[in-house]
Amino acid sequence: MPHNSPDMAAALRTFAEESRELLEAMASHLRALLEGDEDMERLHALFRAAHTIKGAGGMFGLDAVVGFTHLVENLLSQLRDGQQPLTPALLELLMDCRDHMEDLLNEALDGGGDGPALAARSEALGARLQTALGGSGGEAEKPAAARPATAALTPAAEEDVELERVEADTWHLSLRFSPGVLREGMDPISFLRYLESVGRIVHITTLVDSLPEAEAMDPLSCYFGFEIELESERDKDAIEAVFDFVRDDCQLRLLPPHSRIADYLALIHDLPEGPDRLGEILVAAGALTRQELELGLEHQRQLAGQAQVPLGEILIAEGMTHPPVVEAALDRQAQTKGRPGKDKGGESQFVRVHAEKLDELINLVGELVIAGAASHLLARGRRDRRAQEAALTVNRLVEQVRDVTLKLRMVEIGETFNRFHRVVRELGRELGKDIALDITGADTELDKTMVEKLGDPLMHLVRNAIDHGLEPPEQRLAAGKPERGRVRLNAYHDSGGIVIEIGDDGRGLDRERILARARERGLIGEDETPPDPELYALIFEPGFSTAQTVTNVSGRGVGMDVVKKTIAALRGTVEIDTVLGTGTTMRLRLPLTLAIIDGFLVRVENVPFVLPLESVRECIALSATSAADRRQYVNLRGEVLPYLRLRELFALGGTPPRRENIVVVRHQGNRVGVVVDQLQGELQTVIKPLGRLFRGMRGLSGSSILGSGEVALILDVATLAEIATSREHNRGGPAAQLQQGAPACSTQ
Repeated sequence: MPHNSPDMAAALRTFAEESRELLEAMASHLRALLEGDEDMERLHALFRAAHTIKGAGGMFGLDAVVGFTHLVENLLSQLRDGQQPLTPALLELLMDCRDHMEDLLNEALDGGGDGPALAARSEALGARLQTALGGSGGEAEKPAAARPATAALTPAAEEDVELERVEADTWHLSLRFSPGVLREGMDPISFLRYLESVGRIVHITTLVDSLPEAEAMDPLSCYFGFEIELESERDKDAIEAVFDFVRDDCQLRLLPPHSRIADYLALIHDLPEGPDRLGEILVAAGALTRQELELGLEHQRQLAGQAQVPLGEILIAEGMTHPPVVEAALDRQAQTKGRPGKDKGGESQFVRVHAEKLDELINLVGELVIAGAASHLLARGRRDRRAQEAALTVNRLVEQVRDVTLKLRMVEIGETFNRFHRVVRELGRELGKDIALDITGADTELDKTMVEKLGDPLMHLVRNAIDHGLEPPEQRLAAGKPERGRVRLNAYHDSGGIVIEIGDDGRGLDRERILARARERGLIGEDETPPDPELYALIFEPGFSTAQTVTNVSGRGVGMDVVKKTIAALRGTVEIDTVLGTGTTMRLRLPLTLAIIDGFLVRVENVPFVLPLESVRECIALSATSAADRRQYVNLRGEVLPYLRLRELFALGGTPPRRENIVVVRHQGNRVGVVVDQLQGELQTVIKPLGRLFRGMRGLSGSSILGSGEVALILDVATLAEIATSREHNRGGPAAQLQQGAPACSTQ
């Protein structure tokens, strides 16, 4: 199949997605092992992941990936078989190798990487791997602590399992053809027939576990796997040569007669599919013949009246197989029954859906929301009670469909957070700092589109925290801090949105240095002393930096302005909490989704505006006295409430009505008021991008189409709050005037 064919491109995309998932899993297992987790299953999982990447990479001709991963697989094989102890140094080596595997895959799949640099790193890491492999002692006797965990699971396995053999007189072939082998013009059955030219097939088991339901079956796809017992005097090369013409479209494992138990353990662990019953697993792996299984089952039936004796114990007692092999099969059985994404019937509970299809679904749901609002308005206009009830029912169902559909695009942020383990490790090594990354809230979900756009801002903030925030080890010790610095990534839901925190326990922001730098650049006057939030916000100005030295990591003031622009484009805000000498926390506040929100509809001069409902706290009437003296604040139950008029902000003109209203909104813990003419209540609103004419206008974040067909402008609460509070700050603040008896607003 040509590599540029649609089928090959789709297969390559699937391979890329699955490989990256496997690499993430490898990173998670390695971190757990580095932190002291002694679960040997993690080593098995690491081996399976590397083996899968290598095998699949070979199918696509990714030679660099296959060659390097083969060395990693060899080291993992020695570690899981207990041929050498698992040390922190080896785990660090494996972590570096995992990172390099990711770079090789990205280069092979996406291009654009530094080929010579990757080749040099492959050579350097390969030399380290060869050194580690050469120091294992080969097949020499190992200390008891280094023996495989499976050998210690049963008292019967006292001797080294590497020296035990399975007394089978036949070759065992574990054969899986790729689904597309038929499209390549290859007939799997013809290879089985040809196999008889080098020996006699004693037994063959056809596995159909991958066979889909009839209506989902593709007649041009191969779904079968085979476990074959072959009696032959030929050598391994001759048997493998039978499959030379289909090697790129099959996965072949070949075990010779009297193979080591470790080989069977590896085969059982690597079975891509298969039955979930112990005896069938052993037969599929070739560790047990069908006749031996029948004898064992018959013996179990005879003992049923006395006690329920497990089949595995019977097979061991009868000498049909070995304890470690049974233990491995039991582990495999437990994995098969409890595999994530499978229901009790073994059917997959997960379906891969292309992101474009989800986006299309979201758009259609948005149009459905608009159409539902239109039908409700029409029914209300006709004053038909039955039609109104039907419209309300439809709108309620549409709301449920909207919520479920939006959840389809929600992903956990933990995958994004986990990528920074490598960044922290490499930057710490480059800067000579010992840094730990603490992650909490990894299971917090937010819109997939938002997660993709957060990558660069988070990268800038983490790099700044490492370079500027955390002190060198000697300075930390002198300040009475632990030598190891800590960077924190945290996510949680708050007030209908999501908050992402990037923190460190470093030196904190120096207010005086920021103030001096701002005056030097003319951002504030020599006599001005802005409050902390406004002063710290200056670090997001283009080119603003207080760094005394410029490094390869940061220090030129480039990046923080990108952070602010990106977060603003996502309808979010950035807050800064810092204590000099203690640390800094950057807090990103974002909406849950970028597609559909609950809004509050208002009008000014008959122009519709929408406020995000999550920001609205209450609505009050503006007193005639306050409206007449044109003040920009009111007394709301003893607190200052600055406000702004949309009529003036957007130059709408016209005459204000006799009764105006204030919508009280909350932003970053502060309350401000928005003066409008009419309050029209809650609605679901679909966010549309602003046209070119309105794109640069402050105070707007998007637009929406109402059920009446009108275009409503969605207000940016963060910008409105900034405008309202800055006006009062420039006037010296109204608190003193309120104490002198300034008029209060009316709630009547």
